[in-house]
Amino acid sequence: MSTLAVWALRAACCDLVQQGADAVDAGHAEAFAALFTLDGSLQRLDGTVLQGRAAIAAAYAARDPDRLTQHLVCNQHVDLDAQATGATVRSKVLLWSGRHSSPLTPQGRAADALSQVGEFVDALVLTPEGWRIRHREARFILFRREG
Repeated sequence: MSTLAVWALRAACCDLVQQGADAVDAGHAEAFAALFTLDGSLQRLDGTVLQGRAAIAAAYAARDPDRLTQHLVCNQHVDLDAQATGATVRSKVLLWSGRHSSPLTPQGRAADALSQVGEFVDALVLTPEGWRIRHREARFILFRREG
């Protein structure tokens, strides 16, 4: 496989992870769940596992609609398997949150006092739909509370 083809596959994997963050931040639970395989799983921070698109969509649809989040995804590392049909993506994530109901100012809305750094570890698989998440583990590593 050419170097260009490998870079294209890695970019597609990173794009999938970013699409997930964007869907969550936009409150699009169904779009987020559609990025998983039909039987995909998401291990939450408390260790519980959401199994399948329906469970993932339901959990994210149940989030507080006033919660405003921004996931800043960076430092992604992609390991493709030998056949280039599976990959593991490790991403660092800085999570900022606030409230949609907070007053909008020229600087945006006020952020919560808590900011967190974490990571996603995603097992991806190439499907007829394109790259999909087979399993995600999300965890926090550091936090900062102001005030």
